[in-house]
Amino acid sequence: MSKRIAVVTGATGGLGTAMCKALVDQGRQVIASHLPGEADTQAAQAWQAEMNGAGYEVAILPLDVTDFEACSNFVATVERDFGAIDVLVNNAGITNDAPLKKMAQDQWLQVINVNLNSMFNMCRQVFEGMCERGFGRIVNISSLNGEKGQFGQSNYAATKAGIYGFTKSIAQEGARKGVTANAVSPGYIDTPMVRQVPEKVLDGIIAGIPVGRLGQPEDIARAVAFLTDDNAGFVTGTNLSVNGGQYMS
Repeated sequence: MSKRIAVVTGATGGLGTAMCKALVDQGRQVIASHLPGEADTQAAQAWQAEMNGAGYEVAILPLDVTDFEACSNFVATVERDFGAIDVLVNNAGITNDAPLKKMAQDQWLQVINVNLNSMFNMCRQVFEGMCERGFGRIVNISSLNGEKGQFGQSNYAATKAGIYGFTKSIAQEGARKGVTANAVSPGYIDTPMVRQVPEKVLDGIIAGIPVGRLGQPEDIARAVAFLTDDNAGFVTGTNLSVNGGQYMS
């Protein structure tokens, strides 16, 4: 049996890298996406070389997840060069924080387009084919702050909360077709971005996590691997919170 094809968007960051490795270990052929642009392409090529050098053979292609046509072309390229997509992990996301009274419309729309519209843009391209073939695994990456909200992140929290409704709805549409859709909501994870937080602030964050530490990217990757497993067909329409007990719903 040939390897199942898995796509991970926003793949070159700390979480995306761990997800790609977990999917390769799961026996998938992984195609990662990165932002278009010369500098982004150079960084992506370096990332791919590092991954391949560590024994993780991945392909990587440019993709603007906010562009519906670009997503269509991306999926067509993957299907032409590798095969039909069986697994989709929607990981691409950004922040652009401000209190609501200071938030510009552009800040709102930019985050909505990247974090939420991308879910439709990508799922719309692969969902029908998954249903026709009788197998599909979709995992949408949400956030702790989509569950509980966060000061200065009304745009980000709205997108991450919106992912739950979208995921549950398409889970119902795919349930009898062998297609599952689930969300994963990471808490505070030990990535370079989180480590940029001032030390005193970070210490306060960690003090509020019952397990007493930041999560590791591999903690999120294991959750993704569980939900994308061939044997996970009875798990759909759910959200898996991986936050060290910081928020218990």
